[in-house]
Amino acid sequence: MTNAMSNIQGGHLAASDVRVSCAARLHLGFLDLNGGLGRRFGSIGLALEGPLTRLVLRRAEVTSVRGPESERAAQFLAIITDHLGVEDGHLLRIEEAVPRHSGLGSGTQLALGVAAAVRRLHGFAPAPLADAWLLQRGGRSGIGIGLFQHGGLVVDGGKGVHPALPPLLVRMNVPDSWRVLLLLDRSLEGLSGRREADAFAALAPMSATASAELCRLLLMQALPAVAEDDQDVFGDAITRVQEIVGDHFAPAQGGRFTSQAVAASLGTLRAAGARGIGQSSWGPTGFAFARGDAEAGRLAGLLREKTGIEVAIRRVRNHGADVTTG
Repeated sequence: MTNAMSNIQGGHLAASDVRVSCAARLHLGFLDLNGGLGRRFGSIGLALEGPLTRLVLRRAEVTSVRGPESERAAQFLAIITDHLGVEDGHLLRIEEAVPRHSGLGSGTQLALGVAAAVRRLHGFAPAPLADAWLLQRGGRSGIGIGLFQHGGLVVDGGKGVHPALPPLLVRMNVPDSWRVLLLLDRSLEGLSGRREADAFAALAPMSATASAELCRLLLMQALPAVAEDDQDVFGDAITRVQEIVGDHFAPAQGGRFTSQAVAASLGTLRAAGARGIGQSSWGPTGFAFARGDAEAGRLAGLLREKTGIEVAIRRVRNHGADVTTG
């Protein structure tokens, strides 16, 4: 794993006011849904500069949580304060939240963001791995945890036979010129919770041949392409990964893509030269890659007439969550 430092602020001095900003992520695909070697899943993830989850935590006489995702944030706050033995009241304000059930990893970022804020406010050392375990994140994929810590592109090693978080195997910076087009369909939500668990249980195991191809695409194409700033090769590898994984999940989500509007828009982008076409997690959010603002803008312009789809151009975030005081 690359020795990159996270931007998460350490230290043991209590603070009066803590702000946390953490980013959405793309789930670019699983590596092994066969499990024949004793491990399953294994994920490829990418941090984005937006959308963001931003929150502020301070002491208060009575605990209250305000803003989007307040109910879920309140649950995380109660669990972490009880675990740390913190009896103070708090005012937790969620200023902005990554859209829920959109395939962008909102739950893990919110959970770890709240936990990091509590630890910083009360002078505890950062412990994102312990907090993830406590807050029941990383049940299948560890990329959200790794990206909260480090940003960039990460790969985890999946779940083995022992109860543990998926280990982080790879962390890389992504070239600054790479852009991601996000295609959001606000009318739909991806699978989550019990529905997600049921979907995994109902799917047949992936063939060992398909799993082997996924691992080869990652190791011999996608990762070297990031190191060599070859977005075309990276994009072609991710498109193929997405085809294999999307076809595997098609029985659970009604096709290779959850949203047919997103699928049609991605088809337009692919025909116009975009690379790295896919859907993040269960969707409905789709994505495509472009080099530089001009090319990304050209591709986004092709979708102006598409109805029901929001298009955003995002940079890759090559650092972890920001946790600051003041």
